Amino acid sequence: MAFSSFFRNPSLVFSASILLRAVFLLYGLWQDANSPMKYTDIDYYVFTDAARYISRGQSPYARDTYRYTPLLAWLIYPTVWPGGFWFSFGKILFAVGDVAAGWMMFRILKEYRKMGDERALKFASIWLLNPMVATISTRGSSEGLLGVFVTALLWAALAKQIPLTGFLLGFAVHFKIYPFIYAASIIWWLDDTRTGSKKHTRLALAIYSLLTFIGLNIAMYAIYGWPFLEHSYFYHMIRIDHRHNFSPYNTLLYLKSSPKPTGLEPTAPSLELERLAFLPQLLLSAVFIPLALAKKDLPSTMLAQTFAFVTFNKVCTSQYFLWYMMFLPYYLPDSTLLQSPSIGITAIIFWIVGQVAWLQQGFQLEFNGYSTFVPGLWASSILFFLVNAGILGVIIHDTKTKTKKTENRST
Repeated sequence: MAFSSFFRNPSLVFSASILLRAVFLLYGLWQDANSPMKYTDIDYYVFTDAARYISRGQSPYARDTYRYTPLLAWLIYPTVWPGGFWFSFGKILFAVGDVAAGWMMFRILKEYRKMGDERALKFASIWLLNPMVATISTRGSSEGLLGVFVTALLWAALAKQIPLTGFLLGFAVHFKIYPFIYAASIIWWLDDTRTGSKKHTRLALAIYSLLTFIGLNIAMYAIYGWPFLEHSYFYHMIRIDHRHNFSPYNTLLYLKSSPKPTGLEPTAPSLELERLAFLPQLLLSAVFIPLALAKKDLPSTMLAQTFAFVTFNKVCTSQYFLWYMMFLPYYLPDSTLLQSPSIGITAIIFWIVGQVAWLQQGFQLEFNGYSTFVPGLWASSILFFLVNAGILGVIIHDTKTKTKKTENRST
């Protein structure tokens, strides 16, 4: 009874979500001060260093490995202010972004999934009360902030606010490249029956999004020049990160990044598979899935797109899981994963076991110095990929049959 009444009160749920993040934030401060294994994500030090360079009138790209839009460094500028408290400003901002994204999920579930407060809060809590989501943001990852932009994009599209949808799409792609995959789904979903117009809706969306994206890029290029384009965009086409990378390309990227022996005759050029990784990834996430599913259900289609993009990406880290977790509240209510407990429980167990298997091998490699690349790390990467591919198949099947189920009920 107490559990049920908890979800009848939005104030309690959102207060709990804020408290959860506050506890993790305070614990992180303690762990950073008392443990050799730091709570704060290494990327957060990159962000704050970039903000420090900006405060000195320099480019954020003077900080090695800063591969983001300068807007991110500007947003966390207060981290350079004197006093220990201000160093955590970015973490607080990201955590606030988490909660704001959860509030928008709650509104979408009520307004467009027609749920009551209690049911909407339960599904929004998949994000709001998720320890993984709270941990990643309070460690200093900016993915929670991205969640605000992507969730707002979904709301604007569902509300048929075309100028706002275009602006948010352009802004989100500038902030992080991958949301460009949603353009195809939104454009395909916006047919005449949904917009009430006959000719210009899709064109207007394209214009608003392109103007926003191009305008932001021109402004950043005018200030920071070529390094902005190189580090924010072109780097991601050639990146060979292998640390904390769940992708099956992990071992290949490690070999690619290893120093080459000197004094040897050059060998004939070989096929670089990692450079072709984007082909199946983009064809599936940005073309096939939108064309097959977008008219069925937009939120579930965006989930399938994101899940495919992360699963097939040559670099896949824990932070990327948040990219698709933000769509789970819209998909799960009528999903096979929830309606068939045996399938749902099996899927979550295999998803967790796949990660644990990889993390165990990664720990042996990075902390104990054992060479676990083959077969351990490679095999666990393949296992995790197959698990995710299986879950993706379930998501696609559910989304493909959603409209048919609705039509059958209505007739």
